[in-house]
Amino acid sequence: MMQFICKSKDETQELGRLIARFSFVGEVITLKGQLGAGKTTFSQGFANGLGIKGVINSPTFNIVKCYFDSMLPLYHIDAYRLEDLHQDLGLEEYIEGDGVCLVEWAEFILEVIPDELLKINIEILENEERLVTIDAFGDKYVELLKKVKELWDIR
Repeated sequence: MMQFICKSKDETQELGRLIARFSFVGEVITLKGQLGAGKTTFSQGFANGLGIKGVINSPTFNIVKCYFDSMLPLYHIDAYRLEDLHQDLGLEEYIEGDGVCLVEWAEFILEVIPDELLKINIEILENEERLVTIDAFGDKYVELLKKVKELWDIR
């Protein structure tokens, strides 16, 4: 587990961009945090780090938003509306697919979330600050997180 203090929206986006630099096919990142914590802000930075130029917003009503104009496809899943829905929606095709998955409200679709992943929790602190706690599960994710921490510390 590693923790990062982001003192502004820009720093939250910067952390997202930094993680995206080391992304790989099949990567899964879950995002957790209360409303307004910065999940979408992080996602915007992450998408920017992949080279996506378009508008990035939460896929709350769409469930999945796909972005293909980048170095890796990005699948942004918001499972909030799936809490009481107990049917196969094919989300594993995105999660096990050819790109990177950002998953909000992953606790509602645990049956399709792999064991190896990055778990990111964003907490609101005072002012604009956020505490971003990242847990890495799996060797690739542990290495990714080490690289991110090194670059974050020297910026």
